[in-house]
Amino acid sequence: MIQLDLPPGDFAGYIFDCDGTLIDSMPVHYRAWDAAMRLHGLREPLSEELFYSLGGVPTRRVAEIIAAHYGLTADPDAVFHEKEELFIRLLAEVELIDPVVEFARAAAKTHPVAVASGGPRMVVQRSLELAGLAALFPIVVTADDVVHGKPAPDMFLLAAQRMGVPPGRCLVFEDAEPGHRAAAAAGMQSVHVPSRGPR
Repeated sequence: MIQLDLPPGDFAGYIFDCDGTLIDSMPVHYRAWDAAMRLHGLREPLSEELFYSLGGVPTRRVAEIIAAHYGLTADPDAVFHEKEELFIRLLAEVELIDPVVEFARAAAKTHPVAVASGGPRMVVQRSLELAGLAALFPIVVTADDVVHGKPAPDMFLLAAQRMGVPPGRCLVFEDAEPGHRAAAAAGMQSVHVPSRGPR
């Protein structure tokens, strides 16, 4: 069972990453990336260590990094669309990360809550819908809403602005290092959600 280590403080709003934080989707993302990169010449299993090190990085950039790592020539846009289609097909298998979802449901009764995810809007919204969480989060910020994804603070600052909460009074829930760096850059404290993948 995941233990959440909450910092002390008087928080006025809560921001949640989606993949690996609210829903246990990282293993499914891994399978989609592995399949997509094989369409572009990958001849071995995609390194799980490499994959998990890229948590929170926007999809097109991940495509570039993986292609460069394996010396593949791949159009990031083509990989982006193939990978997201594969992921959406596998989404039904994704389970909730219960302690985080329970916290979000309790918090939403008294405080504004938001999702800030590095995924494309279509995929993030579909993930939340299939997980039964769409109604819980009226505010959803994605890679499509900002110029700079995590580890830049832009997503979290935009979520705080839409919630009407000063950044310093927001608490972020994240499973990936780029997300924690983004929260710190936004002047926010963050809670680490232990990912199921290699650390």
